[in-house]
Amino acid sequence: MRHLTESLHKQQLTECQGAEPTKCPDAEVPNNGGLACVTVANKRYCKPLCNSGYDFGFMRRSHIYDECSEQTGYKWNTQYVGGNKLAVCNAASIQVSGAATAYFPKDQDCLTTKSSSQLETSIIQLLTSELESQGIQGEPQNGCLVCGRP
Repeated sequence: MRHLTESLHKQQLTECQGAEPTKCPDAEVPNNGGLACVTVANKRYCKPLCNSGYDFGFMRRSHIYDECSEQTGYKWNTQYVGGNKLAVCNAASIQVSGAATAYFPKDQDCLTTKSSSQLETSIIQLLTSELESQGIQGEPQNGCLVCGRP
């Protein structure tokens, strides 16, 4: 079973690779959570999400998503210095560090969400609407959801 989970993990990591802009490095997917990503107007946006029972190591209420684009020097504008880590999901009894939309529901972790195209699409559409509410306009492309190790 562990081998199957590992194979699925490696396979789904490739789904987000090669998205525009291609100069952006792949973002690290947090364990016990996932990343929802889209490209809008040649800018890559990724939103970290934590599974139920986990919370972010930093406050992320006003920093819902991270960007990588020409304007950021093709680096992620993450709170973590010098790398591609956007978030860490730590075990926690309550979830307070992120926006309400930054967590998977209690009975629906990242892999469960990923296993349903309808649930996966709803997570990507939520990220798109959050970007639009911030004035980021354009046709979303290369939408994907990748899950970290449980």
